[in-house]
Amino acid sequence: MDKIIIKNLLARGIIGVNDWERRRAQNILINVTLFTDTRRAWQTDDINDCVDYSKMARKLFTHAESVNRLTVEALANDLASLCLEEPAVQNVTVRVEKPGAVRFAESVGVEIERSRDD
Repeated sequence: MDKIIIKNLLARGIIGVNDWERRRAQNILINVTLFTDTRRAWQTDDINDCVDYSKMARKLFTHAESVNRLTVEALANDLASLCLEEPAVQNVTVRVEKPGAVRFAESVGVEIERSRDD
């Protein structure tokens, strides 16, 4: 299976369980790997036969900035579901991180894998 990678998409949104986390937007770092078959796009060299990663990135960004989730686990699953709405995407790996959320750690987060068959 081929991969399309969206790396280090930085959004700002409300995420967390503490009162101070619910009051102001924080950085949310998103990494996504979309598993698809690119052979048709290779043969036609037509953008219509590709997964539109620009559109996908906008969709993920908009959701992360507007959803106001309590946990990174919930947000990661939201984003995986959005990715799987794209018919050409068969599987997805989503990593959501909160930079600076834990003292002495650059970032903390969760990574999940989902497939159309789940």
